[in-house]
Amino acid sequence: MSKPTFTLRPATAADSETLFNLILALAEYEKLTHLVEATPQKIEAALFGATPHAEAVLVEVDAEGEGNAARKAVGFALFFHNFSTFLAKPGLYLEDLYVDPAWRGHGLGKALLKHLAALAVERGCGRFEWSVLDWNQPSIDFYQAMGADVLPDWRICRVTGTALDKLGAK
Repeated sequence: MSKPTFTLRPATAADSETLFNLILALAEYEKLTHLVEATPQKIEAALFGATPHAEAVLVEVDAEGEGNAARKAVGFALFFHNFSTFLAKPGLYLEDLYVDPAWRGHGLGKALLKHLAALAVERGCGRFEWSVLDWNQPSIDFYQAMGADVLPDWRICRVTGTALDKLGAK
């Protein structure tokens, strides 16, 4: 199997529908479609509005049967900056990384991770972090092969919905 020709590029507002469709595919893979409240419009506002809250990179391959000029998005990485008080430096947090199952094993996920790591270095970040579901052993194995440590002593704390409203009430 030959390695596909692919391109990584920053997502733009025009990619909001594409990002939404990739997010739905990720939610299906993670068995979390019941949690998706995103819409293309919400994605456009959050990533490309007056105050962007995150950034995304798309991985595109040559679309079969559509000529060399046609590209098809088959994966994405969505990320944002956080901050390490101990390092007194920004960090890069990878919220989601997804490559369509038909395109896995071609180095696209690795290229996305390497791209974001280079971006973190370029931006002076002290860390590049993300979470992985504990049942997702193929992803855990992939991340460890890329040099990531899966931290056993840390747990994610999350407050959402009515619990967030209650906690945030004045």
